[in-house]
Amino acid sequence: MPGGRLTGQDRQHIAAGLAEGLGYTEIGKRLGRPASTIMREVTRNGGPDDYGADRAHEATRHRARRHKETPPPAPPIPNSGHGRDPQAVQDFTESFTALLVQQGLPRMMARVLTCLHIADSGTLTAADLVQRLRISPASVSHAVTFLEQQGMLRRERTPGERRERYIIDDEIWLRSLLASLQMTDALTAASRRGAEILGAATPAGARFESSAELLLLVSESHRQAIEQWQRSMAARNAGRQS
Repeated sequence: MPGGRLTGQDRQHIAAGLAEGLGYTEIGKRLGRPASTIMREVTRNGGPDDYGADRAHEATRHRARRHKETPPPAPPIPNSGHGRDPQAVQDFTESFTALLVQQGLPRMMARVLTCLHIADSGTLTAADLVQRLRISPASVSHAVTFLEQQGMLRRERTPGERRERYIIDDEIWLRSLLASLQMTDALTAASRRGAEILGAATPAGARFESSAELLLLVSESHRQAIEQWQRSMAARNAGRQS
């Protein structure tokens, strides 16, 4: 079922798609899955040149059994001192993490990002993350490196201190949107070029022209939303300073 766990039949389709030379996006479309899901499945089980459906399914079953035998302890809920309901915070933390995973973020990275999000300071050290999430320092390092590469956090070291701090801010999703806009702009330009080369009066050219029009509208709406948000944030900050 789309959105659920991959079945043995799903994995057979993935193997067949790889054998046909299809990309992750096309295989995902056939299964009604995000391309990121297909990519993680293949990468976790030998890569595109060594992926085997039966072997991948058995490996997944083995990992599931292992996790059931040694379930990870629930992460401690930090006491914020703001009178929040700890259980409500815990439930929201889990649901927000699940949402990020659903959007394609690897689970460990999603846990680290959520942990930073719910911290009022928006900043934690590696030791803080190890303690709160009960994961290894190596897992923290791997997750932080990934998130930093995606522009979702930054590192900072206070002069005179050895420990790094990992920081997110109010512009985390702004950076993500701007990166997405760059890709949309590139696709718009390529679609226009395709329409020009193929001829807008031909079926293929008309398809590219229609795509370019839609992508242009998406870019414009996103830019308007960003500008409106920036004006809103500037007014809010000015109000705080006055």
